[in-house]
Amino acid sequence: MPKKAFVLDTNVILHDPNALFRFEDNEVVLPIYVVEELDQFKKDLSELGRNARECARQLDGLRKRGRLSDGVELETGGILRVAFVKQQEHADTFFASQHVYDNLILRCALELRAQDAQRKVVFVTKDANLRIRANAVGLDSVDYDPGNVELAQLYPGHREVVVDAESIQRAFDEGIEVTIDPPFHPNEYILLRDEARANHTALARFDPRSGRLRALPKRRGEVVVFGLTPRNKEQSFALDLLLDDSVQLVTLVGKAGTGKTLLALAAGLHKVTEEDRYHRVLVSRPIFPLGRDLGYLPGTLEEKLDPWMKPIYDNVELLLGLTRQHQSNNNRRDHAPHADLVEMGVVEIEPLTYIRGRSIPNQYIIIDEAQNLTPHEVKTIVTRAGEGTKLVFTGDPYQIDNPYVDSTNNGLVHLVNKFQDQAIAGTVTLAKGERSPLAELAANLL
Repeated sequence: MPKKAFVLDTNVILHDPNALFRFEDNEVVLPIYVVEELDQFKKDLSELGRNARECARQLDGLRKRGRLSDGVELETGGILRVAFVKQQEHADTFFASQHVYDNLILRCALELRAQDAQRKVVFVTKDANLRIRANAVGLDSVDYDPGNVELAQLYPGHREVVVDAESIQRAFDEGIEVTIDPPFHPNEYILLRDEARANHTALARFDPRSGRLRALPKRRGEVVVFGLTPRNKEQSFALDLLLDDSVQLVTLVGKAGTGKTLLALAAGLHKVTEEDRYHRVLVSRPIFPLGRDLGYLPGTLEEKLDPWMKPIYDNVELLLGLTRQHQSNNNRRDHAPHADLVEMGVVEIEPLTYIRGRSIPNQYIIIDEAQNLTPHEVKTIVTRAGEGTKLVFTGDPYQIDNPYVDSTNNGLVHLVNKFQDQAIAGTVTLAKGERSPLAELAANLL
């Protein structure tokens, strides 16, 4: 007999169709009402529809091994069984009638527990209210997320290390070796601080090829890219990653106003226009409205995307040094500066909707607001990268508009967690806001 029985809710399957195989040698019970709810999503063109169809295919394949009602052995050593409520007349009367499927799934779990009081039955759902209801009727209930990463534990991409003055100098010359626990991640940044003089510091990066900490060139007061100078150490770390062609995947995490998108655009435009390293800067962002959606937008594809890409255009115009000119000029030109870059092929705006199936070589790709992506959508985007392409994901896990992800399981956090030990990837968490004193105060207080 399996150790435990896990009863899965519909939203678990919609989140991860492979959840059936993630409970090791225990019994996985799928109420038939979950299958009925999945049937409502099977024609959906979103990721929810894809997950519903994938689960149906998996169940159909398992059905060939035996009767699902009796239980089918899984490769993990566990058992999968499809169940239904057999004693409707014994159902608890306090279940609200407006939650028909939820009630039937809960009843199925309660009935399973009643059959064997010695075996632990766990109800798994991503619905917080349903977990509360399950707890109220005495069921053990848990959230589901095998890739859950608490933000407080998210790899920040940089840390501080105290060394002697001689080591700081050697970091600029040939690099230094430092043994520390936990060990450094590839391309992790370090603030080297002199143990004798606290104000004597240097910025360094761990080189995974040599295993040494190498100091970054001193660029204070210098114009770095497109007139942009880093204002703090995190921005210096970010620009160093963005300008390094050997780092093909960059994730920039931080609250509003820390300069994530501006830095990414500046580095991309520099690489395309001045170094001719990439063919173009391709920019995209998931389309989720803040508040009530305006509905259908008329016009061409470019006109439909225009409202969603305004933050990108604002940053491009700022980098071109034209924002102040436009604000002081009453006779504004009809032709926006960002449109010139689009017409010249320097910048391309690409909706994520049509990215599946593409192969994108030799481009500098920026995915803004990546916290609104699911892990599967992030996988789809990264696997589009062709030879010579660099990918930059920016976002704030605390500003999520997608109702199907949260701060711990969104695609941006998932990407940071999975690639933190890869030599071709790097991440930086930016903490200090540089947009304006008001924006920084609002980000901290509100």
